Amino acid sequence: MARSKNQGGVGGIRSTEPKSQPAGGGKPTLKQQRAEEIQRKLAGFKLQHSRARRNRLLLIITAWTVGIAVAAGLVIFAVTSTLPKSPPAAIDGVQSFSGLSSNHVTTPVKYAQTPPVGGNHSAVPLNCAVYSEPVPNENAVHSLEHGAVWVTYDPTAVSGAQLDVLRKDIPSTYAILSPYSGDPSPVVASAWGVQLKASGVNDPRIKDFIAKYRSAKSAPEPGAPCSGGVDGPGKVQ
Repeated sequence: MARSKNQGGVGGIRSTEPKSQPAGGGKPTLKQQRAEEIQRKLAGFKLQHSRARRNRLLLIITAWTVGIAVAAGLVIFAVTSTLPKSPPAAIDGVQSFSGLSSNHVTTPVKYAQTPPVGGNHSAVPLNCAVYSEPVPNENAVHSLEHGAVWVTYDPTAVSGAQLDVLRKDIPSTYAILSPYSGDPSPVVASAWGVQLKASGVNDPRIKDFIAKYRSAKSAPEPGAPCSGGVDGPGKVQ
């Protein structure tokens, strides 16, 4: 009997081992799919966390920047608001008077200007304030000597709402406001040696006059007390 031919394997025995799966080929296992899904979720979470952290940092930086800007603005405003405003170099219509005496007297004085802008006066100054009645010339002139501004008004021309407007423009120190019978204009602003006649309470030169001559060095004794003297009649504030 003739022998059969070898058909693979050793000693004519056919190999029954399965062929190996090529590396990197085929569909990933369920375990591998789950691992990949977890990695994708972790990567997404890290990205969101990074973005949130960056946004918080930007918000903090913005808040600090705005806070610093606001604080700086408040400081600048506080400093500039306390600085004295520069008075105007010249005010149209202001009259000047020189050669004024400044002796203390105990008798009434006849002044050349109405209201007076200087001259002999009482030894006691008028307390700077707002008055609803006429005040003594001699005491008011002493206050002018100390650098006060005296604003007078004709009570027949200025009253009610107009008087309220005028009172708001009067500073709390080194300023006097009072009615004056025989005022040559509805409103007159006087300081030592200078005077301005205004046609009404809304004349912007009144504020300029106060800013320029209140506590001015042109007064004989600027900075001397404008209180501790005598109150005139009808003191309001």
